[in-house]
Amino acid sequence: MPLLGGIRPPIAVLCVLILGLAGLTAKVLGPGKDTVVPPAVLSSQQYFAEDGAIALRASIDERVTDLERTAAALSAGRPVKPERILTDLGRTYQKWTGTTVVDLESGDVLAARGETIPLSWLDKDVLLGKQALTPRMVRLEAGDVRLMTMAVLDWPDRPQQLLLASSSLSVPAINLGPFRSMAVVAENGEILGTAGFEQAEALNSDQERQELSFLHQQMSRLADQAAVRTEQHPVSAKEPGSRGYPGVSGTLLGGEYNGRVATAGYASLAAANPEEKQSQAAGLGLTVVALLPSVKQSTSDQGLELYGLAAAGVLVLLGLLAVTVLWATVQRPLLRLFLESRRLARGDLTRPVSVPRWGEAARIGTALERLRRQLAGDGADSGAAPRRRTLVGGRGPLVVTAALLLLWCVPVGLLLNRTDDSVSVPAPMVNDQRDRTDLIADRLRRALNEAQADIVSTARLIGEENPEDTGRLLEEALLKHPRYRSLYVVGADGEITARAGSEPHDWSRGKDLPPVRVSGQGGKEPIVQAGAPLPEREGGTLVGEIRVEFLNSLLARPGLGDVRVVDAAGQTVAAGNGFLAFEELPDGPLTDLVRAAGMRVGAGPVENGLLIREGNGVTVAAAAPFSGGGVTADIGWTVVSHQDASRFQIAPYEREDRSVLAGMLGLAAIIFCLGWVHLVVVRPLRALAVSAEKLVDGDLKTVLYPRYQDEVGAVVRSLELLRQQAQAHRHNQARRSAETRPGVGGR
Repeated sequence: MPLLGGIRPPIAVLCVLILGLAGLTAKVLGPGKDTVVPPAVLSSQQYFAEDGAIALRASIDERVTDLERTAAALSAGRPVKPERILTDLGRTYQKWTGTTVVDLESGDVLAARGETIPLSWLDKDVLLGKQALTPRMVRLEAGDVRLMTMAVLDWPDRPQQLLLASSSLSVPAINLGPFRSMAVVAENGEILGTAGFEQAEALNSDQERQELSFLHQQMSRLADQAAVRTEQHPVSAKEPGSRGYPGVSGTLLGGEYNGRVATAGYASLAAANPEEKQSQAAGLGLTVVALLPSVKQSTSDQGLELYGLAAAGVLVLLGLLAVTVLWATVQRPLLRLFLESRRLARGDLTRPVSVPRWGEAARIGTALERLRRQLAGDGADSGAAPRRRTLVGGRGPLVVTAALLLLWCVPVGLLLNRTDDSVSVPAPMVNDQRDRTDLIADRLRRALNEAQADIVSTARLIGEENPEDTGRLLEEALLKHPRYRSLYVVGADGEITARAGSEPHDWSRGKDLPPVRVSGQGGKEPIVQAGAPLPEREGGTLVGEIRVEFLNSLLARPGLGDVRVVDAAGQTVAAGNGFLAFEELPDGPLTDLVRAAGMRVGAGPVENGLLIREGNGVTVAAAAPFSGGGVTADIGWTVVSHQDASRFQIAPYEREDRSVLAGMLGLAAIIFCLGWVHLVVVRPLRALAVSAEKLVDGDLKTVLYPRYQDEVGAVVRSLELLRQQAQAHRHNQARRSAETRPGVGGR
C-alpha cells in the first residue's frame, strides 16, 4: 500500500492533530504571560504617542507651508514694505514666537517682530545647495531650542529678502489627561520640550516631589531609549506584514515606584499625512514620547494551569474514542475486505468469505461470498447469502466521530471563558479614549481654522475685477491645497464670477452666519464651506469647499474604534469608517454622552468618557466638543468615538479568544480529517458496493477500473480479476453445453 493513500493516513493525521491541539490547549488555556501592566495599556500609550507625533508634524508642516505660501504670493504681486509683511503675517497666523525680514545682499535686518532671532547660524549651506531653506533647529543664547523656518521674497529689480520665522519645539497643545506627560526628543536623546509635569512648588508633600523626580528620571531614560529605537528604518522596525503608523513607534517599560510602573509610548515624526505630500518635519529627526505611570497589575490567573490540563485531558480521551470508532468501523472492515478479495482473486475458493456486519463493507462482503459460490460451483446463487441492506452506511462512523469531537469543540469554543458586562476595564483605557478623542477634535478644529486662514490669505491676493487673473490664482491655490474640492468667488449679487475645481454650491449671506459652515442637507454628502471677504471687492467673498474625504482621513486612527463628527443637531458630518450624510446617532448612551459634552461647565464644554455596560458587552465611548480658539471654536461640532472593549488586550478577553481559537482549530481538524476519509474511503466504497452487486447479478461486461492506489483500489482490482474469472467460467460452461447437446440429439 502507498504511504499517502488509504484509510491509515487520515486516521494517523487525526491522532497527531488531536495530540497537538491538546498540547496547545494545555498551554493557551492556562495562565498567560506574567505582565507588569496589561498589554492594552501599553498599546494605548503607543497610540497616544503616535497621535502626538501626528499633531506635532502637522503643526510644523503648516508653519513651513504657510510661510512659503505667503512668500510666494507676495513675490507674485507688487513689492510690500517689510513692516507690513510682518504685521499682516501676525494678524493672519498666530503661531510664531518671532519673525524677521533680512536683506540677503547686505545682511541687514529690515524688520522684526516678537523675540529676537539670532543670525549667526545663517551661512551658504543654509541658503544654497540641496538642503537650502529647509527648517533648522537653532539654540538660543538662553539655551532654548527654536525651529527656524525660511522663505525668500523675490521682486524684480530688487534685492532678495529672507523671511524668517521662529517657533518653539514644544509639545502640541493637546489634552494629556491626568498623570500623563509628553516630551519632544531630538536625535541625540535631548529633551527639547515637555508638558504634563507639575511644578515642584505646587506639590503638597515630599512624597509627591519624590514621585515627580522619579518621573523626570524615567522620562530622561526612556527618551534616550526611544531616540535609539527610532533610528531604525520604519519597514525593518515593524513585524513582517504589519501596517499602521508609517513611522517608527513602540512601547517601553520603565522603573517602578510606589506600586506604579512607568509605561511609555514613542513615535517618530512620519512623512505621510492626510494631504499626501512630503513632510519637512519628518526630516528633523524628532521623536514624541508619552509617559504614564500605571498601576501594577496583580496576577489573577491562579489555578488556570489545571483548567487547561483538564480541557486537554478531555480532548485526548474523546480523541482516542473517536479514533477507536474509525478503526473498528472503517479501517478494520476495509482491511478485511482487502484480504478476502485478494484471497479469492488468487483462486482460494474453499473457505467462505468473512462478511463484515454492516455498511458498504457488508454489501461488498456479501457480493464476494456470492461470487465465491458462483466460481466454486456451489449451485450458483442458490443457497447464497441474501443481499445485505443496512440502514447505516459508511457515513455513520464519520457522524459518530464528528459528534464525539464536537462534544469538546463546541463547549470550549462557545462556552468556556465567556465574558459578560462584568469585565473590569483598566481606567487608563477610558481616560485614553477620552483624551485621544479630544486630540482628534483639536486636530480637526485646527485643520478647519487653517483652511479658513488659507482662504483669508488667498483673498488678500485677489485684486480688482479681472476674471482671468482671478481664475488663474484660484487654480494655483487649488493645486497647493488638496484639502479643497473647489474655490470660487461670489459677487455682491450672489453670482459666481470665477471658480476652480468641481461644481460650486450656493453661499448664503448673513451677518450671523459663521465663516465655516455646513450645508447640503438631503444630499449625498455634507458640503463644508469656508469663506472670507475680498478686501478690494465690496460685497465679494472667496469660498472654499473642503473635501469630506480630507476630514475623514483626520478621524481614521487605530485603537479608537468608530470615530465620527456630529453637528449641534447630532447629525453626522464626517466619519473615519464611512457614514451616511447627516445620519443621526442611535438613541441611548451615545446621544446622552454628546449632549453632556456640549453642556458648558466653567469656561465651556469639556470632553467626557464613558464605560457602557449593555447586555453581555462593554463599550468604551468618548465625546469631545470643539473648544479653543479660531473661527471654528463655536461651530457646535462634537467628535464622538466608541469601540467594543473586547478589542482590548485584556486578560479575560484574551482567554476568551484563545478558547474560541482552540474550538475553531478542533473544528478544522474534524472537517479536514473526516472529509479526507469520506473522499478517499467512504465515497469510493459506496460506488464499489454498487458495482460489486451488479457483478454478482450477472453484469460481467462492465470493466472495473481502480481509481486509487489504496485499499479500495486493491479491492477493485481483485473484483476485476474475479469478474474475468466469472466470465471465463461462464464461457466454459457454455462450451460444455454446446459439446454435449449434439451427442444427445444423434441417438
